[in-house]
Amino acid sequence: MMKYCNESIRRQDRLLEKEKAIQLLTTGEYGVLSLQAEEGGGYGIPVNFVWDGAFSIYLHCAPEGRKLRCISNQSKASFCIVGHTSVVSNKFTTLYESIILSCKAHIGLSLQERLEGLTLLIDKYAPDDKAIGLKYTEKSFHRTEVIRLDITHWSGKSKKFATIHISRCME
Repeated sequence: MMKYCNESIRRQDRLLEKEKAIQLLTTGEYGVLSLQAEEGGGYGIPVNFVWDGAFSIYLHCAPEGRKLRCISNQSKASFCIVGHTSVVSNKFTTLYESIILSCKAHIGLSLQERLEGLTLLIDKYAPDDKAIGLKYTEKSFHRTEVIRLDITHWSGKSKKFATIHISRCME
């Protein structure tokens, strides 16, 4: 498993426990992929994703477009997943949990890996419709690109009323 490290988080009282971070990585509905824009600056876009349970996240998109051009120019990426949030208006704050992953993006995957990534996405988002999803995947495979984000390191942060102090880096 990739290194989960919270050393760089300024507010050490807001560390997200590794188990909660893994749960968020596993069950999060969407994340925001942030890339270096072709013209300079940043480019962030919300996307569905699936974690492979080890080192990588898979996304799907059209076989051409801005995401792919950005990745072709710069493979470094950031991926942010936000879990439960709750505005506490009378305290002028928000309770939250989130993780940020530093990644290296890969495109031009083998046909087999693309199919495996799409199957993982179906397993996550449409488990009751897997047979139909696989047929749909086969029919639209030629117009679908799959991106693999290899996680180099990640951290998690939360704000809750009861804070828990945990160790700063975990493998």
